[in-house]
Amino acid sequence: MAQIPVLDANSVLAAVSPADAIERTRLAFERHAVGEWTMPPKVYVDSPPNGDFRAMPARGDGFALLKWVTSFPGNSDRGLPVVTGAVFLSDAGTGELRAIMDCASITSLRTGAAAALSAQVLARDNARSVGLVGCGVNGAWAARCLAAAGYEIRVCADPRRKSAEALAAEFGGRVGPREEAAAQDVVVTVTPGAVRVILAADLRPGQHLAVLGADAAGKSEVELAAVERCRLFCDEWEQAVGGGELAGPVAAGVVSRGDVTQLGDVIAGGAEGRRSDDELTLFDSTGLAIQDLGVATAAYEAWLEQRIEAATVDLG
Repeated sequence: MAQIPVLDANSVLAAVSPADAIERTRLAFERHAVGEWTMPPKVYVDSPPNGDFRAMPARGDGFALLKWVTSFPGNSDRGLPVVTGAVFLSDAGTGELRAIMDCASITSLRTGAAAALSAQVLARDNARSVGLVGCGVNGAWAARCLAAAGYEIRVCADPRRKSAEALAAEFGGRVGPREEAAAQDVVVTVTPGAVRVILAADLRPGQHLAVLGADAAGKSEVELAAVERCRLFCDEWEQAVGGGELAGPVAAGVVSRGDVTQLGDVIAGGAEGRRSDDELTLFDSTGLAIQDLGVATAAYEAWLEQRIEAATVDLG
């Protein structure tokens, strides 16, 4: 077997800029929407009471990917990463393993890229200000991707004030309360999903919400009455109703399949996006393996082109 590159977090982040991640994520959504990329359902392996493991496969453009990733929210209090694991990239024609990559960096890039892409596709044309609720690792990458897309990171809200201060300083924004962040043109939530941080009373006409924290059953960041006021979009319907922000409203009978549009269908031209400047739009992002595939292939191409360095292993 040939030497297999092992791309650590620094290598992945050196290989794929926020702008690149947005474009690769756009491509992934589009190709999945038109049936060129495939993605079997995500598999959860619970590890109560602390978190869960997830296996996420996808195939497209000559590659197959498997991401083995964790979500252990309490790890922040232990000084440990919430998200960790590995991405395995293989040749879809021969089955040969092509690369092993750090999972957390790819997750951060594609999570942030999805938030920025949803704003590009669904926000008002004159939307500029961003309010961020949740300023941890993935919140920070959402901010970086949104900034790369031309948005202004104006208000950072987080109970952990140091995290909010660091992110606000990075982008020239300010630390503010949740309510102030929720009043901006584009509102991004990246919390553990244990508490609802967007209320119906927060909303005003024309906003775009990108809600990223609810990625497993029982999690929710948005009050039901707020969901009811929005035009609804998601990354992938089955995954969203299985454990995304829309799972609760669907279970309550408030939302049905006909009420929700997949973002990829809008990008591919098969569905309508925002209908007016006053419309409230909400994008439920649960995180898809096709997004990981888009970012991982970009990182692998950078290694092939010798734009980054990586250690290699022989698994022979």
